[in-house]
Amino acid sequence: MSAIGQKTKRIRMGTTVTCPTFRYNPAVVAEAFASLSLLTPGRIFLGVGSGEALNEEASTGSWPKWTERSERLVEATDIIRKLWSGQQVDHSGNYYKVNARLYDPPSERIPLLMAGNGPKAMRRCGQYADGLITDPKTWKEHKTEFQMGASDAGKDPARMPVFIEQYVVVGGKSELNEAAELWRFGPKAWKPYFNIRDPKTIQDRAKAEVPLDKVTEGWPVGTDPEVHVKVLADLFKSGATGVHIHSGQRDQKRVIEFYGKEVLPRLRAISRRAA
Repeated sequence: MSAIGQKTKRIRMGTTVTCPTFRYNPAVVAEAFASLSLLTPGRIFLGVGSGEALNEEASTGSWPKWTERSERLVEATDIIRKLWSGQQVDHSGNYYKVNARLYDPPSERIPLLMAGNGPKAMRRCGQYADGLITDPKTWKEHKTEFQMGASDAGKDPARMPVFIEQYVVVGGKSELNEAAELWRFGPKAWKPYFNIRDPKTIQDRAKAEVPLDKVTEGWPVGTDPEVHVKVLADLFKSGATGVHIHSGQRDQKRVIEFYGKEVLPRLRAISRRAA
């Protein structure tokens, strides 16, 4: 991210998402993003999540129940925010003990977003985060949980960023099948594959349990920019403030150039007309 920051001038950057509770101690995450914010002021956000066994259990041997994982995430975000203040932090909580200070704290406030993929997680995001990271299906089904969580915490959900990850394919059937094979686990990633620590088991189960056409439901596919524009415009109309484009095809440059030249100008034109 620091390398990208030095090669760009305007884009905002952040994780969608990292887990600050098992592999990475929250104090280390706080330090890293404070440094990034000093290198690229005003362009950094931190997106966090409660993890998955593929990463957390595989590297640490620990994978507790969802309740503990969620509580750890909430405690971790509290530590991160306190450290970003630049004050001495002496924290002794249920899961973490931190006695530290960041001597070079962020010069500007770093938005802290949280990922949610189910109703309980969506409510937690609204309550404890500055914004949300999720997928189109979850946003459609559990949007109100996020809004209620934010309202319960005294925040206006309409003023909170909502980032939605949208898979796309720029090309034809071969590119579509290539991407679908790589992301075959997607439809069941959060129920139940996130509890499986072995990637081969995930892959084998996905091939047996998830048909390719199920993987690509809701993906805009092809080289007609209007197909892609419609999907993105509908997400923005639903309340998204940002859409993260994710393509599983190998030719990433093709996707970037297509969106830069064909899709984004049309989206900007729609935005100007709406204003």
